Amino acid sequence: MRKNILITGASTGLGEGMARAWAAQGCNLALCARRTDRLEQLQAELLEKHPGIQVTVRPLDVCDYDRVFEVFRDFRDELGTLDRVIVNAGMGSKAAIGHGDFASNRQAAETNFVAAIAQCEAAMEIFREQNSGHLVLMSSVSGVRGFRGPFNVYAATKAAVASLAEGLQLDTEGTPINVTCILPGYILTDINREVKNAPFRVDLETGVRALVKAIDSEKRRAYVPWWPWTPLSYLLKAMPFRLFARAM
Repeated sequence: MRKNILITGASTGLGEGMARAWAAQGCNLALCARRTDRLEQLQAELLEKHPGIQVTVRPLDVCDYDRVFEVFRDFRDELGTLDRVIVNAGMGSKAAIGHGDFASNRQAAETNFVAAIAQCEAAMEIFREQNSGHLVLMSSVSGVRGFRGPFNVYAATKAAVASLAEGLQLDTEGTPINVTCILPGYILTDINREVKNAPFRVDLETGVRALVKAIDSEKRRAYVPWWPWTPLSYLLKAMPFRLFARAM
């Protein structure tokens, strides 16, 4: 079992849910996010429910790239090792390109992809020193095709994350370091709460249970929940452009 797990973006949504699930399994947790008040509340909750584990927290904006390296090393030093790192911090994009909101689209691109590179760099340095570890990148089913409107930039960043994960899998093939790419469908969190067209959306508890199961299996690529998103992913990729445009 991967005992010491680092999760970025751990104060809300999927990060918070995964922290609760792994705490219940007896794992030690290194949790970071921008909102320290939420992190501290989560830390207190988990230690009260599971007094045999360690839960350490740090404030972190993943777009403060130098700080990413510092925080990851501090967590490693405090826990002794990092067995798994979840590159989870992310955000949605708000506007279609060309509608005057470049700043928010740039922020989404930097948070979802450039910051993911920083997290991967920091994690892989530690894993290579240890000669072991499990790196998990959170992509999205939306990364399998281009999406229109406000989802355009978000989908593009998640496609980039999936490509980054595959490249890292090639780099680590045959080594004690595993890399997993997770592609969630619609799981109810703040990032998609206001989305009206969210087919097959599941509640947070169901989604987190499926996520943790997929991550613990350490497969190279997993759609979550498996049904219906695994078969749908093939359909989305194979769908002719005109048909896809009408559907989306």
